[in-house]
Amino acid sequence: MLTDSLNYPKRCYSFWVEFLRLSKAAQRLGVHPVTLRLWADSGKIPVTWVGRERRFSSVDVEAMKVSSVGGDRIRLEGLYVRVSGSTGQESSLQAQEAELRATATGEAVKVFRDRGSGLREDRPGLNRLLQAVTEGSVTVIRVTHEDRLARFGVGWLERLFAVHGVGLEVLHPKRSGGRQELLEDFISLVTTFAGRLYGMRSQEARRRLLMESGQCPSVGGDA
Repeated sequence: MLTDSLNYPKRCYSFWVEFLRLSKAAQRLGVHPVTLRLWADSGKIPVTWVGRERRFSSVDVEAMKVSSVGGDRIRLEGLYVRVSGSTGQESSLQAQEAELRATATGEAVKVFRDRGSGLREDRPGLNRLLQAVTEGSVTVIRVTHEDRLARFGVGWLERLFAVHGVGLEVLHPKRSGGRQELLEDFISLVTTFAGRLYGMRSQEARRRLLMESGQCPSVGGDA
């Protein structure tokens, strides 16, 4: 008696391909959705459009995971430059940026600029840099010297970057340590506070001259 093969289920030798939304694909890859969007825009990973939504093949996502482990991660550089003065020193900003661009090994996608002390925490350029790090729109931050990023606390910033998978590269790293590093920190503090004190004295002197010339009313004077 012949067995009717139609009574048995057919074996399927193909594998299931899932098309993932942007957020789910980014989660599997361990990157920010903005980073995955940049990869798709640059052709790093194929994308399928379903209406106005991006979809990513589970096969392509797994392949990207393998290539990322192998060190083939796309390099998106954020360049940070800073000068201490609020005016002038344009040539120094341009020189820092030019040196970083000349030594770039990836795409310099963003440049963050600040004019102000490295002790300030409310620098506009630094705030934009931190936002880019958390969004995943950069994969490495590069500076010419460590103190361009901050006078103190660079290690904390570096650990924060690492949480978001972003590296920090210093073109000219410090080679001093121990007493020499402590001396440099002390000099930085003295220089910063001396500069602030000089600025306060200059402002007071200008105000006093204006008061003497009658161009500025004295504080607590007659109404």
